[in-house]
Amino acid sequence: MTDTSAPFPTPPGPRRPGERALTALGLAAPADNPADSSPHVFPDGGSWRTEIPSVEGPEALAIVLKESSRLDVPVHRVSQGSGVWMLSDAEITEMAGACAERGIELCLFTGPRGTWDTGGSTRTSSGGAGLRARGHDALAGCVEDALRATELGVRCLLVADEGVLWTLHRLRELGLLPADTTLKVSALIGPVNPASVSVYERLGADSVNVPSDLTASHFTEIRRVSGVPLDLYIEAPDDLGGYVRMYEAAELIRRAAPLYLKFGLSRAPGIYPYGAHLRDAALDTARERVRRGRLVLDLLTRHGADGGMSPLGSRLPGPLNRFSLKD
Repeated sequence: MTDTSAPFPTPPGPRRPGERALTALGLAAPADNPADSSPHVFPDGGSWRTEIPSVEGPEALAIVLKESSRLDVPVHRVSQGSGVWMLSDAEITEMAGACAERGIELCLFTGPRGTWDTGGSTRTSSGGAGLRARGHDALAGCVEDALRATELGVRCLLVADEGVLWTLHRLRELGLLPADTTLKVSALIGPVNPASVSVYERLGADSVNVPSDLTASHFTEIRRVSGVPLDLYIEAPDDLGGYVRMYEAAELIRRAAPLYLKFGLSRAPGIYPYGAHLRDAALDTARERVRRGRLVLDLLTRHGADGGMSPLGSRLPGPLNRFSLKD
């Protein structure tokens, strides 16, 4: 029912930022095109889930869990960026157990990356081969990380190389990795067009972190060819552009569902690879990422667009398209 007692009439359903006031001035935005809306959802029927990134160890995880409880921020997934090899068995086991108790998916990064390798091309202006695994030994290191992490209870692996993704998917299909392991493509190699998103899906990706500067139209284009869950920094770290897209959250969900809302942090120091020398920065930024999440959720509520969240504990992506392993 329309509220006629308000200064501006309130139409039913979600609203856009500033919609009522701008309409009163004759500056209303054009109506949404239903064809722009994503036809896809998570298998639980939800349109969006949440993720707290850059949770680098048990201490940071404890901060995230405490703050998410205090601020009532629902968390579906936490991810780590330094890598499996930067955590001891005891640390991984502690993180996996704490997440399992709360139905939160823990995602750890796999293996050697080109940016930390001995090759110099990644330090040139062209960026060289970026984060990809250089040579057989680096690929083997990623596989070793995946096997070790899953043996310790981790069920989500973050990858930054197409070959690593395809290899881990094949290992999963062969039963050498647990069948319920999910594979997440890093934002650092995220695809930017419908064809490339579809390729990552077929290589085994269960969620794909696309760059945070894609437009709403780009998401609609992607959703016409692929239903793979997408991850998107609503606020991106500076090394990924520093974009802050809080006011677009409702529209991003409409266009890009099923979507993980990642609560990153701009104007923050880099903490990869993490160690005790970066402890204060890691804990402070973990705390603030949860607060940023609360701000996004509050904004969705004010806009009447906070419905459609997946139930807490949901983690699987549903059926996806894959390349045949026999080819």
